[in-house]
Amino acid sequence: MFQTTILNEVKNIGIGLHKGSAINITLSPLDANSGVVFYRSDLNKYYKANYENVINTQMATVIGDKDGFISTIEHLMSALHAYGIDNILISIDANEVPVFDGSSLAFCDMLERAQITKLSARKQVYVLKKEVKVEENAKFALLSATNEPSYDFTINFNHKLIAKQDYKFTFNKVNFIKEIASARTFGFLKDVQALKSKGLALGGSLENAIVLNDDKILNPEGLRFENEFVRHKILDAIGDLYMLGKPVFANYKAYASSHDLNHKLTLKMLENPSSYELVTLDSNSKELLKALS
Repeated sequence: MFQTTILNEVKNIGIGLHKGSAINITLSPLDANSGVVFYRSDLNKYYKANYENVINTQMATVIGDKDGFISTIEHLMSALHAYGIDNILISIDANEVPVFDGSSLAFCDMLERAQITKLSARKQVYVLKKEVKVEENAKFALLSATNEPSYDFTINFNHKLIAKQDYKFTFNKVNFIKEIASARTFGFLKDVQALKSKGLALGGSLENAIVLNDDKILNPEGLRFENEFVRHKILDAIGDLYMLGKPVFANYKAYASSHDLNHKLTLKMLENPSSYELVTLDSNSKELLKALS
């Protein structure tokens, strides 16, 4: 299996979740072994999307340095992970990726329009050999060895419309598009109001998030899935794990995990070289190739 990029440059415009202003985004092809690279056109700064450049994980996955940052990259990273994109340039003219409808659908549409093309270099993947786990009180996230990568997530919110939800799905592009890509981010009205009072979430609306008050879902169209909340948590986790810089061939399992815990999981995996193997895919990697196709 060879590395990939996109065939055509594609563009879109969307609203930023926090600042509420229009943001231009362009996806462009990149050469082999370049990775996923973000470009802040307003700053003329490049940031590689990997664990080393993560500077904040409180409300989103944020990359950057002392000169600037790019926030809310996880929904785009999730789509790139699922589509198997190894190399791509993402140009934006603001400090956050457009939120669009709060899911990965717009990014999937851009990738479909761009089309995927193979490069001459072989693809590399992390293959888990031993379990890696991080815990914080009752919360945890873990990676384990597998022959068929999957994501298994449980959430438990003190809200009658969410409560305890769990979902497991086999990770591949087809299943991602069908089961995960359209699951939207969500928040509580009181929290949104508090954030807006601090100059954050200014672009947040019923157009780009599921919003709940104490009694009901405020979006007139309702949910896309009965368990859309936990599906979106899986969407986030897929994007967060792609901050490893390469796909990870593993089972992911979590209870009440977050961007922060997912980031700590990637760091712990890399701190334990005996827990994984970096495999270059070739004609001898038949089982891996089958699971990744």
